[in-house]
Amino acid sequence: MRFDVVTLFPEFFDSPLSSGLIGKAIANEIAAVHFTNPRDFALDKHRKVDDIPYGGGAGMVMKVEPIFAAIDSLPQCPTREVIYFTPQGVPMNQALFKTLLAYDQLILLCGNYEGVDERVMTVVTREISLGDFVLTGGEIPALALINGIVRLMPGTIGKEESHQFDSFEDGLLDFPHYTRPAEYQGLDVPEVLRSGNHAAIAAWRRQQQINRTRDRRPDLYEKWQLEPSSTI
Repeated sequence: MRFDVVTLFPEFFDSPLSSGLIGKAIANEIAAVHFTNPRDFALDKHRKVDDIPYGGGAGMVMKVEPIFAAIDSLPQCPTREVIYFTPQGVPMNQALFKTLLAYDQLILLCGNYEGVDERVMTVVTREISLGDFVLTGGEIPALALINGIVRLMPGTIGKEESHQFDSFEDGLLDFPHYTRPAEYQGLDVPEVLRSGNHAAIAAWRRQQQINRTRDRRPDLYEKWQLEPSSTI
């Protein structure tokens, strides 16, 4: 998959995209990430990419011309989405990552200041929100989306079956995890996990998923209960 990040701050991504499993996946060409700066397409000698809003008000608005030109400069893969990160978008979640995984190209538009000129939305195909809060720009949501999608790509994680037990994979949160030592400062690993009884372990883990989701995310639990496939 090709990611094209349209951002005023490409340097923001340097360290996160060169580290850990995501860095290895990009180095191994499992995914490709490219950056385009709208400032390179500004029309004046000062490379101005923002201006005061019509109608007045605080803050500046990103201009339409450099953004259009930046997007127009990109290659077009057979299937692509142009994504704008905004609190007005749909929430970013695991199901969305799986949907976007099917595309050949994702163009990630990172807004700044008070956002972009509304005319930019004529080329945007999907609006996404990281949550019910406001950030200084779209770079953090873009990084989160790249991480979440690349993580799902074959070859990024050593054991592909690990995805089967991710939080949200079947509508529930993950179960607790333990490793050695079996006892630490009076805190013991549950006996069932040391029993070798795989059926009992599976049942315990499933119940822990249900309990955790019910207690910590009642909104998810209620939704899960309505799913025809929901089982204990």
